[in-house]
Amino acid sequence: MIKRRAGAWPAALLALALSATGCEDEADARKEPGAVPSATTVARVCAEPVTGPAKPPAGAVTVDPAVVGDLAEKTRKSPPDTTFWLRPGKHRLEPDRYAQVVPKEGNSYLGAPGAVLDGRKTNQYAFGGTAPDVTIRHLTVQRFVAPHNEGVVNHDSADGWVIEHARIQDNAGAGLMAGAGQQVRGSCLRDNGQYGMNAYQAGDSLRDLVVEGNEITGNNTDDWERRRPGCGCTGGVKFWAVDGADIRGNWVHDNRGTGLWADNNNNDFRVEDNVLEANDGAALMYETSYNAVIRDNTIRRNNWVEGRASADRGDDFPYATIYVSESGGEPRIPARTDKIEIYRNVLEDNWSGITLWENADRFCNSPANTSTGECTLLVPDTDRCERPAITSAPLYDDCRWKTQRVDIHDNRFVLDTSVVMCTVECGRMAVLANYGTYPDWSPYKGERVAEAITGGQRNRWHHNTYRGPWSFVARDQSRVLDVSQWQSIPYAQDKGSTFAPRAGG
Repeated sequence: MIKRRAGAWPAALLALALSATGCEDEADARKEPGAVPSATTVARVCAEPVTGPAKPPAGAVTVDPAVVGDLAEKTRKSPPDTTFWLRPGKHRLEPDRYAQVVPKEGNSYLGAPGAVLDGRKTNQYAFGGTAPDVTIRHLTVQRFVAPHNEGVVNHDSADGWVIEHARIQDNAGAGLMAGAGQQVRGSCLRDNGQYGMNAYQAGDSLRDLVVEGNEITGNNTDDWERRRPGCGCTGGVKFWAVDGADIRGNWVHDNRGTGLWADNNNNDFRVEDNVLEANDGAALMYETSYNAVIRDNTIRRNNWVEGRASADRGDDFPYATIYVSESGGEPRIPARTDKIEIYRNVLEDNWSGITLWENADRFCNSPANTSTGECTLLVPDTDRCERPAITSAPLYDDCRWKTQRVDIHDNRFVLDTSVVMCTVECGRMAVLANYGTYPDWSPYKGERVAEAITGGQRNRWHHNTYRGPWSFVARDQSRVLDVSQWQSIPYAQDKGSTFAPRAGG
């Protein structure tokens, strides 16, 4: 698994944070939530890219932009572990939809200043194949037309790729796919048709992913949720069945849809030191997944578009900025934590705060499970989750993705309704479930799941700071509570927290 000292910041980010806050040491920077870099200092790599070498490194093969297909042809003729230097200019592949570069193991591709690989809205893929340990640096990759749910760079999700100081922009589909051990650092993933990156690998074997210091912006230009309502297939980055991910120091902003979305059997995530802002939907969704640390992030002005749209159509569900859906801590699944811990974040002027949700009708073998054919990490065989076995332990618990062991503390929640331009409906915290009804053989009918998520699964808020007109939803969406009700029995939430009715209080 990815190893990193608990609580350690990347040195550059820490220096920026200390400079911005006037703190003299790391301990001081950590005393208050939100001592993290602002969007004016972190990951502005789209506007200020790190340029590549102006001359070819020793031993590198030089690629000529004037020769169509030169990059793919020289890759084919060269041995593994070759370094290629792309001259300044616009490089092109052959005008065939399937023409692409197929690297060999250990190849490196370095772009000179101004080097662009352009798909001309003709080629589907830029780099594909299964060769491991490929490096792409200082290269702009643009105008490729990958199909829905496919990607342009590392199309076949090979392992061990490193993408650094790259611009991957204006492509259809996903700018990037991901394989095990992939590192994406200091890159600009912008204005791609579906995702900046789709972290998916066939066989659910994607482990140890690093996404650090990138700017991820303007993605889902093709508005897939409108084209395929309910597809759950949009946003800045989508993670599927990733075991071990460090997502730190990124600027994730202005994406159409969710900023970061971990969906289905992800485990062991650390989401830290990021700036997540102005995404149309939630800043972060953690769905049907396990064991995560979400800390020291600045999260602001998210979910204005989707939150307001839901309110306008009369939907009173507490759509949130951090949305934990059927996800929780599970000690039986190895990870660097055995819970979901959300702490030392600043959430400012978002459409609502944190929602913990569990769908009583969503479990293995249920037609209501939108992850068709998938089961929990505790029960890999979906067919086991049926009557009579599912009605008793252990399957009664293990066939359901449970929102449990979520610890929300030492965060700062600020809401100025004049900034968000909303009513009190936009300032909600929630822990709730629906009334179980489906299918007819379900063992989770009625209020069983609502009772469990609210009072029986160790979900708690404590020692947070609230500024503004916050309200709280518990058990089901009809129960809207004030502060005193939220802190009283039976909910007993937010012990040690402070509240002020105004954002500036």
